[in-house]
Amino acid sequence: MTTDPRIDDYIARAAPFAQPILIHLRKLAHEALPNGEEAIKWRVPTFMQGGKNIVSIAAFKAHCACVIHHEEQEAVGEGMGQLGKLATVDDLPPDEELVGRIRRGAERVAEGKRRQSKPKAEIPMPEDFATALENNLRAKQNFDSFTPAQRREYLEWITEAKRAETRTKRIATAVEWLAEGKRRNWKYENC
Repeated sequence: MTTDPRIDDYIARAAPFAQPILIHLRKLAHEALPNGEEAIKWRVPTFMQGGKNIVSIAAFKAHCACVIHHEEQEAVGEGMGQLGKLATVDDLPPDEELVGRIRRGAERVAEGKRRQSKPKAEIPMPEDFATALENNLRAKQNFDSFTPAQRREYLEWITEAKRAETRTKRIATAVEWLAEGKRRNWKYENC
């Protein structure tokens, strides 16, 4: 595997508890992907094969994480990745199991298979938001022309409000933005 000195720097800068975890995960990635390459992607060590991400590791304040790309994300509790929050090397599954999982991820990439995302449940249109849209034809037309994902962003934002005042304010803002043809996260589109 080709190595990247930036990963050495990343591990050296990590908290003392994290260093043995990162070193061990790196060793397993090398074992699983002998023809792979290392890189820093999204500011974390990433191990690739054929230019495709296979596994990423990260250190945080109190735990580490390991993401095996192209593997289904099972609910393991808190933390990023399929292995949950890793505080010690003992939190890792057996080496053979982890190497096998990384290799299967690489095989899926080589075969061109992608992880199948599960369809999200539809969010019903709240009556108060529907009424507000009916009162502003331009906002309603723009909302109706958006993709399901773009509509979902607005619906989630409105329905997740905890207080009635917050919900009312979000509906007013949403109608204003929709009348201007703006998507929910329009502020971040050119970042």
